[in-house]
Amino acid sequence: MTNINKKVFIIAGEVSGDVLGAKIMHEMPGVDFVGIGGAHMAAEGLKSLFPMSDLSVLGIFEVLAHAKTLTHRIKQTVNAILQEKPDIVLTIDSPGFAKSVIKKVKAHSGSKSMRFYHVVAPQVWAWGKWRAKKYAKIFDKLYAFFDFEVPYFTKYGLETVSVGHPIADGLDKYKADKPNTKIIALVPGSRMNEVRKLMPLFQKTVEMLNLCGYRDYKFVIPVVETTEAYIKNHIKNWKVKPDIIPAKQRYDLYANTYIAIVASGTVSAELAIMHIPTIVVYKMNPLTVMLAHILLRIKWVSLINILMNKTIYPELLGRNATPYNIMNCLQQLTLPAKRKRMIADLEKADTKWQHAGQKPASVIANDILK
Repeated sequence: MTNINKKVFIIAGEVSGDVLGAKIMHEMPGVDFVGIGGAHMAAEGLKSLFPMSDLSVLGIFEVLAHAKTLTHRIKQTVNAILQEKPDIVLTIDSPGFAKSVIKKVKAHSGSKSMRFYHVVAPQVWAWGKWRAKKYAKIFDKLYAFFDFEVPYFTKYGLETVSVGHPIADGLDKYKADKPNTKIIALVPGSRMNEVRKLMPLFQKTVEMLNLCGYRDYKFVIPVVETTEAYIKNHIKNWKVKPDIIPAKQRYDLYANTYIAIVASGTVSAELAIMHIPTIVVYKMNPLTVMLAHILLRIKWVSLINILMNKTIYPELLGRNATPYNIMNCLQQLTLPAKRKRMIADLEKADTKWQHAGQKPASVIANDILK
């Protein structure tokens, strides 16, 4: 294994990708990294081409609203890759952005010696198996988190390696029996567009819970750098003010959380691994919700529910994401029998998250450098 004179252009489009990107970089000392990332990758020495938050947009119509910015960032990224001439372009999640960038880079003769690797298998099992063929034409190698994802892509000749889910790293110590705390964690996500939609919902929910006898509970919100100022400003008008903590302290918070109310995404998987009773909520553009119902081939959005093929975490999406519905779910999770059943289901999923003895970042780094 050698990394002499190796240059990697690395791209992460959101916080979970930034965390994984930093771990991969840490496993590759001496490699020259350039690209796009956030605070975690910056701590490993990356100087981001532009703020990662410009790519953190979710939802069909939400993306259209930011089309001008995204188009500019795609062009800027393509030009940077062609100028830097890396050995490998390593994209992490954000498959739409990655696909647009790589297709344009490949159109230039100067890209012939580059290799294009992608981390996090696109969810073709949710949006249509036929999409795997398109990705097989774009990427040279794919790193998937789960064994069941591999055949979708190898069928079309794309070398695919199952590495386990990286968020399972280091979370084992939080799996002990939880104390009967009075903490409710509110996690509005890491993308500004989702935070803007969920904060008013969280505000109304907290006020309703307070009126309905949950005055002894403490509400806490972990914040990422891209949304911290907005969230702090928003809670100034709350009658019941939650505590704010930095995202780096989130696992200590979750370990002492009684119930979490969270945006759909990586955080629900983290909480599932830690066996924390959780309610998943999400607010989207109504047209996005309508199209998702038409196009999605799955019953759930939460990874734990998909992996176990049953509803473990209640999901309140779109119009169902109301303070009243959240309160009803929360009341259920205060019942000992309900809590015990949910935690038992979460424990059954433990073997699905990570391959024994493997650290995904290390596996990916070693594979790139071999």
